[in-house]
Amino acid sequence: MLKACLNGGRRRDEHPAVPLTPAELAADAARCAAAGVAAVHVHPRDDSGVESLDPAVIAAAVDAVRAACPGLPVGVSTGAWIVPDPAERVAAVRAWTVRPDFASVNAHEPGAAAVAAALHERGVMVEAGLWTVAAVDAWRRWPTPTGRVLVECMAEPAEAALADAVAILAALPTGCPPVLLHGEGPATWPVFAEAVRRGLHTRIGLEDTLLLPDGSRAPDNTALVVAARQHAPGDGV
Repeated sequence: MLKACLNGGRRRDEHPAVPLTPAELAADAARCAAAGVAAVHVHPRDDSGVESLDPAVIAAAVDAVRAACPGLPVGVSTGAWIVPDPAERVAAVRAWTVRPDFASVNAHEPGAAAVAAALHERGVMVEAGLWTVAAVDAWRRWPTPTGRVLVECMAEPAEAALADAVAILAALPTGCPPVLLHGEGPATWPVFAEAVRRGLHTRIGLEDTLLLPDGSRAPDNTALVVAARQHAPGDGV
């Protein structure tokens, strides 16, 4: 499964094609779906362009993507940088009027288990974000079922990110939920190749990198998806 991560915390001054508004996210999601992705991950923004978990902001983004791409799973982040207070994050999830199909929860963040539980209560599939081996241990103590594990490798240089990937994957328990492996920055394409080699889910998009595999600047998310498909042909990605 190839997921498109459309925007993350990227600013428009970092890349002019970063989608921010619900309409932009929807149009970008449709183009990426046509290029072959099986899901999209977005970071909805409020009117000032700031990431938000506010029910109206989440609803606008999710509804727009679903209208443009019926049946395409859409997920969001619940990162602590969006709403630092764990109790406020839980309250925001419980107040959502429109529920995404899935949401990521970083296991190392304070209150992660409670946020995961709130998502599960609302019928939103939980993606456990694991950045370190220690995060694996924290995640394993969650009482909440996890639908997918995100092994997220962001170290520099790329060799360090690949070493992190090996260590985190080795720490996962037998019978682990499906794993999505990805990198960010300089590690994006090396970790992508490792995910393909291992037959794991993976993702690509402007959240993770602004560059194509040859080091040139990607014009948009669709170009990154096309490059990913070209570098990993077949039904799995």
